[in-house]
Amino acid sequence: MKDGFVKVAATAPVIRVADCEYNAARVIECMEKAEGQGAKVLVFPELTLTGVTCGDLIAHRVVLNGAVRALEEVVRSSKGKDMLVFVGLPFAFGARLLSVAAVICDGELLGLVPRENVKGTLFAEYEGDGDFVTVGAYETSICPNTLFCHSLLGELRVAVEIGADRDEILSPAVSYALEGASVIVQMASFPETVFSEEETTAEIRALSRRLTCGLVLAAPGRGESTTDNSYSGLCLVAENGLLLAESVGADALAISEIDVQHLSTLRMKDGGFDLPGEDLCFACWGKGLTETALTRRYAKHPHLPEGEDAMAKYCERMLDIQVSGLVKRMEFAHLDHCVVGISGGVDSTLAVLVSAMAVRRMGLPSTNVVACTMPCFGTSSRTKSNAIVVAEQIGAEVRVIDISKSVNQHFDDIGHARDDYSVAYENAQARERTQILMDIANKVNGLDVGTEDLSEYIDGWCTYNGDHTSMYDVNIGMTKTQVRAAVSHIAAKTEDKILKAALYDVLDCPVTPELLPIHDDLIEQKSEDAVGSYSLQDFFTHKILICGFDPIKTMRLAKLAYADEFSDEELLRWLKSYCTRLFTQQFKRSCLMDGPSVEAFSVSPRTGLHMPSDGESALFLRMLEEYEKK
Repeated sequence: MKDGFVKVAATAPVIRVADCEYNAARVIECMEKAEGQGAKVLVFPELTLTGVTCGDLIAHRVVLNGAVRALEEVVRSSKGKDMLVFVGLPFAFGARLLSVAAVICDGELLGLVPRENVKGTLFAEYEGDGDFVTVGAYETSICPNTLFCHSLLGELRVAVEIGADRDEILSPAVSYALEGASVIVQMASFPETVFSEEETTAEIRALSRRLTCGLVLAAPGRGESTTDNSYSGLCLVAENGLLLAESVGADALAISEIDVQHLSTLRMKDGGFDLPGEDLCFACWGKGLTETALTRRYAKHPHLPEGEDAMAKYCERMLDIQVSGLVKRMEFAHLDHCVVGISGGVDSTLAVLVSAMAVRRMGLPSTNVVACTMPCFGTSSRTKSNAIVVAEQIGAEVRVIDISKSVNQHFDDIGHARDDYSVAYENAQARERTQILMDIANKVNGLDVGTEDLSEYIDGWCTYNGDHTSMYDVNIGMTKTQVRAAVSHIAAKTEDKILKAALYDVLDCPVTPELLPIHDDLIEQKSEDAVGSYSLQDFFTHKILICGFDPIKTMRLAKLAYADEFSDEELLRWLKSYCTRLFTQQFKRSCLMDGPSVEAFSVSPRTGLHMPSDGESALFLRMLEEYEKK
């Protein structure tokens, strides 16, 4: 459970209705199987030991006593298992019949949690206050409103809903989450219908998202009576809106890892959780923290959806956000032209495409987009050609402005040798281009539309007051992988064959600032040689800045996602570089221009990431240094 990963499981064994001894044996088999796969929390359906379809038999003394004996056997079999197990059974409390979850760990019966919503059943509400009871050979208590907390992993707090509790308008899950439960188990009792799997999956994803929690659901399985209904054994595991595991059918078992550290970080950002409840009880369990073997998949591109249809819709929404933001800014400022510096790179390509969409939405001609290519010492014919082709095909006004003469004059003015390829050599070109773009924008009643993306602002791969600056940046809220996805989407759907070919060639070109002299017209200066793969950088951004993971946990997940692409040494190198640049380049992010965010994260100094410009990366780098020594 190191790094906050808790392996959880939901299972629905094929039982026999009212055959408690048989059912106990099936539960024990499931416990053995789940333990073998490293599960630390195991959830069964409601009334596991009798079946939910017992009818009036559920209240018969023979069945009630059989259920208690079966529970005793299950508790004994749990000895030596560091696993929190939730098993359902009926329990006679005086003259009341309760449906309870027996909570078991390592040979102990930690408590009986009663079902709350008992309308339309033989069961009664529990109205006591934690009564002590004898359950066969075990002394325990009836403990409603209880969080079962791990003794060494403070972020792991487990609560349980039983049967129709989950159907309440204000279900117990809401209160549990507000009071600190990070994992909520649902011991369900619903039958199978043609819509039950689809509806339940949607519900559990939505609830886990709304409550920022993990949800583990087990519904009754194929062994239940089919007198009036069939039962599927649907088992689900979800975390914060993501479905992590699903299983259905005979002896269903859904197993995955819930990241309770991540949930805790999200809750700290949102606030409103971990409120003290008046009737809240706590029970501790667990012995040690072992490393959980991860089976859940971590995508290389966490900022993007998977699947062609989902990607197409996602890209359309991103583009609409960009276009809507640009249109609003132009209308507010009474401007009618977009001025874009085009380099043939993917960022400026997207910016000019978005500008063309914006002027069309405003009812203006495409020529109101002024696309300026400003070749200098490092410009290749390939990038220059792509830039011009794209601009021409969308109907923009194309201006080719060679800045070599003006930059050389500037070198003479400041006493900089023309063969001194230091940072001043590079930055002078970027700042000259920005001056030209802003002045043209003033001249044509236009807006200088920025092209830098979120990834480049995070790693600081831009010239301060050069390409760092514009009048409105349409890419400021998009990672490099999102920018590439948007351009690829436009390329795929356009019927203009010339534009399509140019866009695909743009995507095929390496990312380059083109600021150093080139030889034989070859692209030699490549951004990713200096700052690392942008795919990898975007992965780091998602894990460190959005999820709040530490560098070691991020490294662990990067090894899983990129095992086929980077060695451990390369991952460590680029992660160190990322952490260093994240801090040293903040001064550029502290004064960024306006631009729309496309997801719930940005580096805007107003509404996004807030960092001091002179913060230290020492803690982050020290963790990686210690990791490297191991």
